[in-house]
Amino acid sequence: MNHDDQPVSGVKWVSLAQVQANDYNPNSVADNELHLLYTSILHDGYTQPVVCVYDSITDKYIIVDGFHRHLVMKLYPDIYERTGGELPVVVIDKPINDRMASTIRHNRARGKHSVAGMSNMVFNMLENGMDDAAICRDLGMEADELVRMKYISGFAKLFENTEYRKAWETTRQIRLKKEWQDANGKD
Repeated sequence: MNHDDQPVSGVKWVSLAQVQANDYNPNSVADNELHLLYTSILHDGYTQPVVCVYDSITDKYIIVDGFHRHLVMKLYPDIYERTGGELPVVVIDKPINDRMASTIRHNRARGKHSVAGMSNMVFNMLENGMDDAAICRDLGMEADELVRMKYISGFAKLFENTEYRKAWETTRQIRLKKEWQDANGKD
C-alpha cells in the first residue's frame, strides 16, 4: 500500500526560526503540563511532528497543531541543541477556515485522562517497583495528587501482610530493594 498521500509520510526537519505560531489557536497549557511535555520530549524525543502549512510569501511554516512542542524547543536550550535547532514538521495544504477547524480537531481529539485509568496506571507502576518520586517526576504529578491516585486505586491492598514501614512501599518494592541490598552486600 502506498502512503505517499499521507502528511506523516513527508516529515521534514525545519529550522526553528522558520516556524511560526498561528494567530488563532485558543489552546493553552498550564505550566505543569508544559513542563511535562518538556520531560516527554527530553525522555522520548519528538514522537509527533508539528503540523504546519507552508507560506511561500514569508518562507515560513505556520503551525496548525503542535504549538507547545514548538514552544518547548524555544524555551529549553537542551532540546534545541539535541535537534540542532530543527523541528520535525509535516505540511498540509488547506485554506484558513479548514486550518482553524484542523487546529480545533487536533486539540479536542486528545481527550482527557480518566481518574480511574490514571489511578490504575499509578497502581501498576507502584506494583512494578517504581517509587513515588519517580512517578511524580515522570507523570508530572504533585505528591498530594499521587496520594489521591493511590487511594482511588485501592493501593492499601498492596500492604496486606506487609510489615509497617515509615514510607509507603509495596511488597515488590521491598523485595527489589532487598535483592539489590543482597547483591551489593548492603544491609
